[in-house]
Amino acid sequence: MTGPLAGLKVLDIATVLAGPFAATLLADYGADVLKLELPRKGDGMRAFPPFKDGRSIWWKTAQRGKRFGTLDLRVPDGVALFKQLLPQFDVLIENFRPGTLDRWGLTKEVLWSLRPNLVILRVTGFGQSGPYSERPGFARIFEAMGGLTTVTGHPEDEPMHAGVPLGDSIGGLFGAIGILTALWPRARDPGRPGEEIDLSLTECITRLLDFMPGVYQQLGTVPTRNGNRSPYSAPSAVYRTRDGHWVSMAGSIDSMFANNCRAIGRPELALDPRFADNASRVVHEQELNRVFIEWCAAHDLQDVLAAFDRANGTLAPIYTIDQVVKDPHVVARRSIVEVPDRDFGMLQMPNVVPRFTRDPTEPTHAGAGLGQDNDAIYGELLGLAPDRIAQLRTDGVI
Repeated sequence: MTGPLAGLKVLDIATVLAGPFAATLLADYGADVLKLELPRKGDGMRAFPPFKDGRSIWWKTAQRGKRFGTLDLRVPDGVALFKQLLPQFDVLIENFRPGTLDRWGLTKEVLWSLRPNLVILRVTGFGQSGPYSERPGFARIFEAMGGLTTVTGHPEDEPMHAGVPLGDSIGGLFGAIGILTALWPRARDPGRPGEEIDLSLTECITRLLDFMPGVYQQLGTVPTRNGNRSPYSAPSAVYRTRDGHWVSMAGSIDSMFANNCRAIGRPELALDPRFADNASRVVHEQELNRVFIEWCAAHDLQDVLAAFDRANGTLAPIYTIDQVVKDPHVVARRSIVEVPDRDFGMLQMPNVVPRFTRDPTEPTHAGAGLGQDNDAIYGELLGLAPDRIAQLRTDGVI
């Protein structure tokens, strides 16, 4: 493996998206990630559509860059194998309900006795403590109770969830950050004891609300849905062009607002006292917004984009995924890459983010078949003989 995390070994026993996404990010950066799944059944995400030839495309992207083994931690032989594997890893990622690993005899004390400086990431919907800690959940549950769903959508409509499971992917991001943060003290002091990270996916969503708790505390205001307009920046909305395309504009900074006014041939708007600064523009957002609505409605998309480009304005087309993939900037930066896959040959997926200039990385391979690397894992890592591996497979341990 290459990349800034080359040499870091991660054991991923989590399922579905949030925990495994944290592991995938580490794999993107060069870590050696081994994903263990339940024998025969596998990770439930393998059953997530859309499918091609009976195989989940989402799985192949979400689980890229890993090695794939199977192990049943619910049986004594599985626990014994796990204890043999664990000392070879720096990080363990799990998302069982609190206390599950303890019931299987894998308390944190046992884990640290096997690997004293192990970093353990525990991913749950509501954290390891508190009255909701035992509750199950999925992305939309975390988005709803974290406070995001209520501020998403149009004020006259029902609350809306995003088009992708932010509750999981944001949690994966925080999980990866937490792991890397825990590894920094260990890098300074290799003898430092291990760390346990308690990641609540609901708290990850609430963290994104940023200023809203303070607004409620200080002003007694409960933020509501605003549709595509912004309550803190104006003009900020989406507009329909004459030929039926949609564009999005923002520009809270005065200089950018002036550029946007020049783009539509109305430079005098930037001098109007009603629009002198962002706070004033928010107050007069509706009248200002009408100006841009009418101008966009009178021009075709290409003319709109050209005008804002000439004025160095802040407006962009609202892309569908086929437009994202074909955009010349995306192509030039290789933001979307083709990754080797045993079933589909090559599979398009987003490139590694962010980029590293000294240790560049790209996805090495798509998510693979259930237990695909079992022989290498148990033969090479643990030195088990082929007949022993075959027996473990027959017994359903792996």
